[in-house]
Amino acid sequence: MKQAFIVFLGGGFGSMLRYLISKSLNQYFTHFYLGTFAVNVLGCFAIGFLLALAVKGNFLSQNQLLFLATGFCGGFTTFSTFAYEQHGLLKSGHLLHFSLYTLASIAVGVFAVALGIWIAKLF
Repeated sequence: MKQAFIVFLGGGFGSMLRYLISKSLNQYFTHFYLGTFAVNVLGCFAIGFLLALAVKGNFLSQNQLLFLATGFCGGFTTFSTFAYEQHGLLKSGHLLHFSLYTLASIAVGVFAVALGIWIAKLF
């Protein structure tokens, strides 16, 4: 039960930060959701970094990993919002924006995970 509460707390903090970032950044672009894109890329970097640190050694306890990787990153990043925004772009006929947002999210997300892992290996 303690571990579930730790994940719950991390998820709450991640969700709150995602809301604040998305609210502040999404207002600047009409057909590219910069806030969602930013939190997903940052979350990809964070989880790559955190899990690489966990694999490398005793940098994080099991509870810290649950709080940060499962809770915070899980609450911070959002695939459901991404999919909903994509649906809106398709529905409104913005195929170019749909394509760019999809490709950039996947490519930059995978790159961010790899960058996080690479940086963690420097520690």
